Amino acid sequence: MSGYQVKIISPQKKDDLFPGLVNKVRFERKANIHGACVKLLTDSQDFKEEWEDNFKFMNDDIRPHAKIFSVADGGEFEVMYEPLSKTCIIKNCDYYGWIKSIALAAISDFFEEYHSEHRRYSVHGSVVDYSGHGLAIIGPPGTGKTTLTYGLLQDDGFSYISDDWFFTRLFENGVMVYSSEKNSYIRDDITEVWKSFEDELRRVKLDGKGRGIADVNALFEGRIRESSALKTIVLLEREGQNPPFRKLDASDALKYIVDKDFCNPHQLIRDERKFKLRKEFFGELFSKLDVHILNTIEKPEESLDRIKDLGIG
Repeated sequence: MSGYQVKIISPQKKDDLFPGLVNKVRFERKANIHGACVKLLTDSQDFKEEWEDNFKFMNDDIRPHAKIFSVADGGEFEVMYEPLSKTCIIKNCDYYGWIKSIALAAISDFFEEYHSEHRRYSVHGSVVDYSGHGLAIIGPPGTGKTTLTYGLLQDDGFSYISDDWFFTRLFENGVMVYSSEKNSYIRDDITEVWKSFEDELRRVKLDGKGRGIADVNALFEGRIRESSALKTIVLLEREGQNPPFRKLDASDALKYIVDKDFCNPHQLIRDERKFKLRKEFFGELFSKLDVHILNTIEKPEESLDRIKDLGIG
């Protein structure tokens, strides 16, 4: 679960709330998320600074495709979304992870509605590159996505694209994937598994949740890619009765992703139309690629070996 519920509001309700929000805003920053502009308006200096470290800069003269208000009024934590203007209103939030995930969810909603020759879809998962071979890891929270991603990135042959969320473009003869963030919002406990990151993560300013923005260029010494041709997807599960690793056909992979709510707790709009769009996208995605499922009940080192046995690295 995402830890919050989204209340859909009308444009009139948003307009009614607007004066009270604007009076509390102290900082405004725009981010470039896969070419789209998302504007943060907040009263939190910490959120402002984390946002600047997390996302690519967008020029102030670009009008926003989505807006994120995050302010405190002494009340309960609350998330509201007005779909027409792609405006999120977040009240009394103490966790930057939700701010950045909601921002990505808002721009993902925009891309789903943006009609062009090639729609862009988002995936809540990680993706790395190995010699032009893109590998995505997708799974529900707690199945080891970040652990495996950083495990692969200990190998100099792998390059970082994204460890949490990426965008895709489907072509007739392939799939391209694109990064979503400038830097990684990483957990401090990753060093409990992979000691090689200890020195660099000591420099990360951690928040109250034990997370902070890590400079990926410092972590991976220039092994950063903005995009790659996706070739392989590894889905994750943690089920004691299932085998450790197996290949899936497109229909079984689609059943998995639907049963797991698209492995994305940050979906702002959940209705029949959106469900159909997302299901059609994943159906086409899985039909174009090799898909495997990894049961992460083994030690992380054993799971890594299984991924590398696919011929990657």
